[in-house]
Amino acid sequence: MEADIFEYHKDDNTVDAESFLGEKRKVIQPTSLKDPNLEKLKQALVDWINRTLKVEHIVVQSVQEDLYDGLVLHHLLSRLASVHLPVEDIALTSAAQIRKLELVLAELDKSLGLQDSSQIKWNIKLIHNKDLLATIHLLVAMVRCFQPELDLPRNVKVEVVAVEVSSGGIKSNVQTEVLTEENTSTAADSPSNTESEDPIEQLLKLEAHKVNTVKKAILHFVNQSMSAMGLQVADMDQQFADGVILLLLIGQLEGFFIPLCDFNLTPVNPSEMLHNVTLALDLLNDTDLQLSNVNPQDIVSQDVAATLKVLYALFKKHKEK
Repeated sequence: MEADIFEYHKDDNTVDAESFLGEKRKVIQPTSLKDPNLEKLKQALVDWINRTLKVEHIVVQSVQEDLYDGLVLHHLLSRLASVHLPVEDIALTSAAQIRKLELVLAELDKSLGLQDSSQIKWNIKLIHNKDLLATIHLLVAMVRCFQPELDLPRNVKVEVVAVEVSSGGIKSNVQTEVLTEENTSTAADSPSNTESEDPIEQLLKLEAHKVNTVKKAILHFVNQSMSAMGLQVADMDQQFADGVILLLLIGQLEGFFIPLCDFNLTPVNPSEMLHNVTLALDLLNDTDLQLSNVNPQDIVSQDVAATLKVLYALFKKHKEK
């Protein structure tokens, strides 16, 4: 009977028992694959990936089908953790994909702070074999680490068959696997979505004329601060992308002297721009300025929200002066 359960699932998911000889594996039950909550979670993860990688023109349609070769995970690692690995962007052969996944997953596990292997619910083989359960566990862990404010569907659970394959046969039992936790906090002791959301994220949901009004106020503040240096910003969305004006603004407001040898005054490539912006955010971090999930690469990519978050934080801190 146990073998029949596994074989039934094998037909739906093309599981090769021999390839997992000596291993333990969990496989989602066919009935759970049709659970609307699981579908919502999968779509939320796809939407998150596509928003994160929009500037790189990378689009995924399926968490199960589009992450196995390491390309998407590599780009997510680069953007979310600012870790840039010397690996080929597109790995065509299975061997090259596995080598790439080995490097990417090792860095991801490190960034996620997972030192205990018992906490890791994915591995190279599972991801490369398009294992849905392992892939979702990995992506949920990444969201929780890098973008904890993202509201994923809560209390998503699936029924799985836990399978152990050995030379003596197959052992299996049905278990419940938790993909996302239930929200246990009450309405009285947790802030509303509006209260907890970043003010810039709230702003960008308003009408365009209201957004422009705030941007003009911040731009006026920036140009007042930079007037002593004879500099003026006309396009807030673009002129901070290389980090030069941002560094000069921070130095002017915070009283820093930043040696010219520490940054690129005339950056000519994205790497030099990223160096400048990273230095700027590090300086702000040293002043204990609170910034909500700002990635240096986002500013280099001219992400309006990221740029506004930094400038708004400076504006809020120094406007009284």
